[in-house]
Amino acid sequence: MAQRAVPTYEFHGEPMMKHITKRFTLGHSPDPDDAFMFYAMAKNKIDLRGYRFDHSLEDIQTLNERARRGELHISAISIHAYAYVADKYALLPCGASIGDGYGPVVVRKIRNSGQDVDPREWLRRCVIAVPGELTSAFLALQLFLGKFDYLVVPFDKIFDAVKSARADAGLIIHEGQLTYAQSGFEKIVDLGEWWKRKTGLPLPLGGNVVRKDIPPAVRHDLSEIIRESIDYGLAHREEAVRHSLAYARDMDAKLTGKFIGMYVNEFTRDYGETGRAAIRKFLTAARDKGYIDVPVEVEFVE
Repeated sequence: MAQRAVPTYEFHGEPMMKHITKRFTLGHSPDPDDAFMFYAMAKNKIDLRGYRFDHSLEDIQTLNERARRGELHISAISIHAYAYVADKYALLPCGASIGDGYGPVVVRKIRNSGQDVDPREWLRRCVIAVPGELTSAFLALQLFLGKFDYLVVPFDKIFDAVKSARADAGLIIHEGQLTYAQSGFEKIVDLGEWWKRKTGLPLPLGGNVVRKDIPPAVRHDLSEIIRESIDYGLAHREEAVRHSLAYARDMDAKLTGKFIGMYVNEFTRDYGETGRAAIRKFLTAARDKGYIDVPVEVEFVE
């Protein structure tokens, strides 16, 4: 397979000139919440300050892998994966996907025998379909369950893997958190709910990162533009949700709006002290358990 070229950013004109054209690659998932966040940027609803953005829509596991290679200037990324790219990228203070008392769910086909007394005991005997080893959902499941057998499949094929008995249970992210029941599944555990009970903190799932080789002043500009895009969506919710429907799988407008409301909120505008503490707690706990084998260094664009 041919290796992708690593893009570079270009400044046309003197670095201190205003209104110069600057082009950046921007990676995010083809999901309603990301579509909502970046709607204003994609449709030129806000002042982009002379910057241009090439949007690259790919699933989160692919974006995580591309970030490890430093390929994109700005990218959505799993908080789990950030531990492995902190040498190349800094976290933007906006654009987070954080579940406050809710998050990825582990499901199985509906059974008539009722729920197990201890879901951990049952899950440890299972093969669990997961959406990627670098996803935050996978790391949260490791923290909840310890060692387990798993099968990596694309996030939108996990229901199929469980239905076909390739896996006994599935770790569900994105809109599947709202549609699993109508697809014939029952919840075993909500990892965001479990994490909240355990730590008192929300579960940090995704964030946006920017390459460190971009000058600090430009990184600050990019952060402000993304925050303005999020603010525009929140202020023009109906039109932003309508735009996001093109990326909604098995969801109508009402359910899409509910899903966006779960993951585009005040934490998305800015992590704040609670969100930042949640990231450090999540990654440090994983490091202490041996699930992350690199030092935990969290750097935000200020």
